[in-house]
Amino acid sequence: MDAVFRALADPTRRGLLDELFKADGQSLSALERRLPMTRFGVMKHLKVLEEAGLVVTKRRGREKLHFLNPVPIRLVHDRWVSKYAEPWAATLSGLKKSLEEDSMEKVFEIYIKTTPERLWEAITDSELRQKYTFGVGITSDWTPGSRYEAVHPGAGIAISEGENLEVDPPRRLVQSMVALWSDDVKSEGTSRVTWEIEPVRDSCRLTVTHDRLREGANDQLYGGWPMILSGLKTLLETGESLTTPGSLRYSGAAESAA
Repeated sequence: MDAVFRALADPTRRGLLDELFKADGQSLSALERRLPMTRFGVMKHLKVLEEAGLVVTKRRGREKLHFLNPVPIRLVHDRWVSKYAEPWAATLSGLKKSLEEDSMEKVFEIYIKTTPERLWEAITDSELRQKYTFGVGITSDWTPGSRYEAVHPGAGIAISEGENLEVDPPRRLVQSMVALWSDDVKSEGTSRVTWEIEPVRDSCRLTVTHDRLREGANDQLYGGWPMILSGLKTLLETGESLTTPGSLRYSGAAESAA
């Protein structure tokens, strides 16, 4: 949390996050053109943002692209905002809009104190998954090319379905995804979700990339990822479920729709 607050304290770094919010996945050269400072200065600020987890980088050929990672902001929100004033604070701050802005590709990163095997189990085991995905379980045989289905058992509602494109436990899972919970999201067609697990000492870095989204796609498709990953971290590190007003609201959404 200290690193996040230090990173956000500088107006230039907040400006860089604003630029990535407007257009995610920018190169260093593109960001340099948007700020009145040297390339070296931009690199220094980006390094601070990366160390705080607010920016995630990915290689695309010879370029290094930078993505806004809203998960640390979500964790700050869960710890201090939601339990006091979520209903009106989101309206006043515009945080919800910042986290859910549409893009062709969204990257989310979080560190969890657990083993790769335990993290993989939490992603693929239906009973564990229900504890951090608002009651939604998942069924599959987890082989390459197999199908999966995510269902809310209490409400009997199919939430999403797709194909397991790559299955490499406990490191990497790539899935196609068709959202089914409403007519609006069904019309968006197929997107792709990639889970990547990297051990870091006694913890794991989990990177979730949601891509192949059309420009202007419905933000319901990816807006819930920060809360899901916060719930996953809470479950594996404490054994408890996330109980912020937002998580409780979403956990009952499917039952209300039944």
